[in-house]
Amino acid sequence: MPSKYLFQAKNHEHFYKYPEEYYVKPFRIFSNLYFVGNKDVGSYLLDTEEGLILIDTTYPTTRALLIQSIWEAGFNPKNIRYILHTHGHFDHFGATKLLQSLSGAKTFLGGEDAKMFRERPELALIEDAHYTFLDLFEPDVMLQDGDIIRLGSTKIRAVSTPGHTMGVFSYFMELTENGETHLAGLYGGIGLNTLCRDSVEKSGTGYLRDYYLASLEKVRTEPVDIVLGNHTAQNKTLEKYELLQKNPGNNPFINPKEWVQFPDGAKALYCQMLEDEHFGADQI
Repeated sequence: MPSKYLFQAKNHEHFYKYPEEYYVKPFRIFSNLYFVGNKDVGSYLLDTEEGLILIDTTYPTTRALLIQSIWEAGFNPKNIRYILHTHGHFDHFGATKLLQSLSGAKTFLGGEDAKMFRERPELALIEDAHYTFLDLFEPDVMLQDGDIIRLGSTKIRAVSTPGHTMGVFSYFMELTENGETHLAGLYGGIGLNTLCRDSVEKSGTGYLRDYYLASLEKVRTEPVDIVLGNHTAQNKTLEKYELLQKNPGNNPFINPKEWVQFPDGAKALYCQMLEDEHFGADQI
């Protein structure tokens, strides 16, 4: 039986068949940062004086939703200048080539995941996509630890946090509105599906486990006020959006105490997975 930590494509069959049911009305989180993702996976748009920055492009089956969300947020997809990726899995680059063809945007991906695309493309999990026509892409920029991405007055710091894949990158950006500044943080990949025993034995990627906890610790003390998730459940995006609608004057995305809980929670789940494996409890 498969591990309970292993991604099961069959659980997403409804999502793949009826992507329109996962639509989320786009909304502004704070300052020039917007959510344009869907009910499952996050995508973030930054409006700068020199064009748009998009972080992650969701599933291939939700490409139309993403483009519609960008329009509904008040922006033209043709004005995207940079497309950043948290890591090289299909649910985070599904619309990249389409948006790049529309806008001419420059694409960014961790150098190790660019190497993965070339040498071990199956690790991009395209076989789980339930989508016939999905191509990998060759990034224009292969990110290295500490890179700074600038467009207009917007600056994004890229931090290498391998584990979920070798090329995971987390992003940190200062946002200012009405004289109030907050640091937003997006951890690039906390999922255990690529780290569980079934996955590492099948793919020969046990080396990923050597990096996971160190990456969580690396960014744990970042002074993040706004926690973002590349999947909506990670930071309770939808619940916060509902609260924001009810009380626009009290932004639930701004919470200085939340960030440290994020890596600590991920660490606890990871350690539980190892304990389950040791005692054979991961077999369900």
